[in-house]
Amino acid sequence: MSAKKIMIVDNEEGLCHMMEAVLMDEGHAVRSFTDPLIAVETFRPGTWDLVISDIKMPGIDGLEVLQRIKNIEPKIPVIMITAFATVEMSIQALRHGAYDMLTKPFEPDELLFRVRNALDHNQLLSENKILRQELAGKFNFDNIIGASSSLQKLLEKVEKVAVRDTSVLITGDSGTGKELIAQAIHYNSPRREGRFIAINCGAIPDSVLESELFGHKKGAFTGATTDREGLLKAADGGTLFLDEIGNLPLNVQKTLLRFLQEREFMRVGETEPTQVDVRLISATNSDLADEVERGTFREDFYYRLNVINLHMPPLRERRPDIALLATHFITLQNKEFNTNVKGLSPEAQQAASEFSWPGNIRQLKNVIEACMTIETEERISLDTLSQFIEIEGTGSAEADYNDALARFEIDYLQQLIRTAGGNIEEAAQKAGMNMATIYRKMKKHGLKKEDVI
Repeated sequence: MSAKKIMIVDNEEGLCHMMEAVLMDEGHAVRSFTDPLIAVETFRPGTWDLVISDIKMPGIDGLEVLQRIKNIEPKIPVIMITAFATVEMSIQALRHGAYDMLTKPFEPDELLFRVRNALDHNQLLSENKILRQELAGKFNFDNIIGASSSLQKLLEKVEKVAVRDTSVLITGDSGTGKELIAQAIHYNSPRREGRFIAINCGAIPDSVLESELFGHKKGAFTGATTDREGLLKAADGGTLFLDEIGNLPLNVQKTLLRFLQEREFMRVGETEPTQVDVRLISATNSDLADEVERGTFREDFYYRLNVINLHMPPLRERRPDIALLATHFITLQNKEFNTNVKGLSPEAQQAASEFSWPGNIRQLKNVIEACMTIETEERISLDTLSQFIEIEGTGSAEADYNDALARFEIDYLQQLIRTAGGNIEEAAQKAGMNMATIYRKMKKHGLKKEDVI
């Protein structure tokens, strides 16, 4: 751990010297104060990483020191020292914002243990703050790629919707970027400090979906060996994104409807309701109005979800954005694999702009990755592009699309495993997949690690 700045406040001069020596041996910068008033007057936000203060002191006591410091810098961890630890005193200190309690007499090792925990906690908070800032930047409206009028009109609506805490239904074909819009809403809303949790309702079996969303109580059913916190509880204070919501079974629709109306739900096997503060954003590529007509989707639930509707236009209706998106994906691939592809050739760019892209942005991304895997020139040529999409006058390459993607996947996996030196865990991290997916794909294509490296 790098050196940290620690303030000690204790009227016992000998104890201050002992703590100074122990903490300075660890490489920390330490300053002691035997007068709590001077300590508080000296304290400035952003100057210290940790404060250690006694509770019983003349002038003002440690709880007052704690409160004044927390008023100046709410996030700083404070460890309180006492020779008369009681449950009541500990509760009082923790309520005032203390991170930990240390009871006199204590050994140097115990002091170091508590200090390390507090500093680790503080570091984690700082890293989370930086991550939230990065995510907020990543999902800033200016960073959503596209200049077409249809996308700009949508983003104007998204910007207004983000600040209003209401339910949103995002519709559109698969691969159009519905989750990206949901993330933009979250990270530009008052809930940006909370969690954004996404779940694909079509990817989870009906038998476990209810437990995943709402959690369950130990013993609620066979296999429920422990209490489980559901995704709704985990998203408390933030946003829950339900993708492919048309796949929700009717019983789960009913429970979610109650949540939207009452802001509470029952865990499976529990009799007392759980209250949470969660914004619900949902998405679908199906026509929910038709689902309502067929009786497979509740009408009352549909209207609760569809307070605000955002429709993602397909890529064929955003032709001015195709070249911009292709350039964006080429840049990402260059960074990932340290390549230097300049872009699409003029002929390839024209062909890409004229193609209908039935798989939308996801298909464009996959095709660019596939092209970059086999391209030997500095720009992606029309000949290379024609191996993955049907281009007028080049035959039916679309018919061979699955074969082309399979070849791309094999090449991609081989390059990935080779780059990771055969370490599948590292390869999975680089690709943003889990290890099981990597192994499954290797098995699918008959790839063996030892043959690759």
